[in-house]
Amino acid sequence: MCLVPLPCIHLVTRDAAACGQVALLASSLPAGFRVWPDADSFLSALDREATGALLVELAGTGPELALLGRLGLMGIDLPVIVLARDATVELCRQAFKAGAQEFLPLPAAEGSLPEVLRKAVGQHVLERQRQQRSRHARSLYTRLSEREREVLGLVVAGLTNKEIARALVVSPRTVEVHRSRLAEKLETDSLAQLVRQYADLVDEDACRPDLVCGQAWGAPLAVTARRPV
Repeated sequence: MCLVPLPCIHLVTRDAAACGQVALLASSLPAGFRVWPDADSFLSALDREATGALLVELAGTGPELALLGRLGLMGIDLPVIVLARDATVELCRQAFKAGAQEFLPLPAAEGSLPEVLRKAVGQHVLERQRQQRSRHARSLYTRLSEREREVLGLVVAGLTNKEIARALVVSPRTVEVHRSRLAEKLETDSLAQLVRQYADLVDEDACRPDLVCGQAWGAPLAVTARRPV
């Protein structure tokens, strides 16, 4: 699995000299830091897989807010912190409507900026790691055979080995073998981890046939959801 790149904090401002204190605070954090003169230069060089945060300084009525709309259209999920020297309620409303995560009036908010950035960057890194694990789990899931998906579905539903064996008309020993292979293929070492990582994929798998436990033996067992907490 690929590692998440080192986070970077980006500052888009038309007047870098006026944002000297902001730049100093942002560059002091344990992350990369870059200043961009406009939205186009920032977007043209941005690595979409990168983590971090984006600081956007608003000038006047806030034409820079158009950048936030472009981020959404391009599928870029960097958390955006808007910095406004001429903050108004209307400008604040526009910023949040455009997708800003925070709106900070300057220079009064410079004291809180480091903590705001730490939180934003940390949350973004965690979300990217979650997405990465999800993609990896989905990749592993696609490698399962149809029978292995059937067994996984019944395991996730909370059935015991004996109940699964009865549903599939196989021996409990065969179910144990399937579960062992599932743990190996899906890279899990506990039932809780198996359910946590793959329950949603099982639910999404519309191709998996619905099974009525015990139907082949004429003694139906109700499939009840008993997923581990």
